[in-house]
This record gives sequence, structure tokens and C-alpha cells, in this order.
Amino acid sequence: MDDKMTATLTQKALAARNNAYAPYSRFHVGAALITQDGQVFSGCNVENAAYPEGVCAEAGAISAMVAAGGSRKIASIMVAGKGPAPCLPCGGCRQKIREFATARTCVLVVDEDGALLFKDELHALLPSSFGPENLETGTEGKPA
Repeated sequence: MDDKMTATLTQKALAARNNAYAPYSRFHVGAALITQDGQVFSGCNVENAAYPEGVCAEAGAISAMVAAGGSRKIASIMVAGKGPAPCLPCGGCRQKIREFATARTCVLVVDEDGALLFKDELHALLPSSFGPENLETGTEGKPA
């Protein structure tokens, strides 16, 4: 991924972070992803008074990608959190990213100012993962 695309994903993730709904944790997170065909989608965390019902930023970006149609392969995903420690995707989001990942899907994390804190391929965060290819497929080559 080139510097221009990294800058675009950073800007989109930070913009989404600004729209997060986090009245309980006050921990705003934004995410932006780019598909293999160059489409960019973003999402933000949306909390709920019934805590486990909240939605992570990465899940929001993935939902936007799926809803738009087109490519469903994530080339890279950027997460923008807050503070000096990288806001890495939670375990559930790592699995959600994995569902639409390629062998080289890159995960990047920036702080609230856009400084890069983390960059690596998904398999470094989710080694020996379980994915669609682990399931039997139907006649159309899609998971049963």
C-alpha cells in the first residue's frame, strides 16, 4: 500500500472516529478499509446501554463494504483509536476481518493524531485462523 492510500485510509478512519457514539466508554474508534478493487469504506464504534450489543468500528466498515456490493476482499484496514497504545482490533473483529481477508491483508493502527502505531499482516494478529475455506462448500463454491 502506497503513502497516498495510507493517508486516505488515515483521514477516513479519523473522520469516522469523530462520528463514533461512545457515551459510556468515551473511547471513540474509527476504521476504514480498502478492497482489492479500490473501494474505501469506513465505520465507527456505536455503543449501546446494553453493553454487549455495541458495534465495533471495524464491523461497521465491513458491513458498509458488504452492503455496497462489489469486491468483498479487504486489502488493508486502518483503525484509529486514542492514546499512545495501538487500538488493535478485538478478537471478534479479527475474525470478522479474516472472513473477507486475503493472504496479505494488512492491518494498520493510528493514534488520534494520525501517527502510525502498528502495521502488520492479519495473520500476525490471528495465526492459524479458521476461515471460509475450512467449511464444506455448496455447489456454487460458497460456504454451505
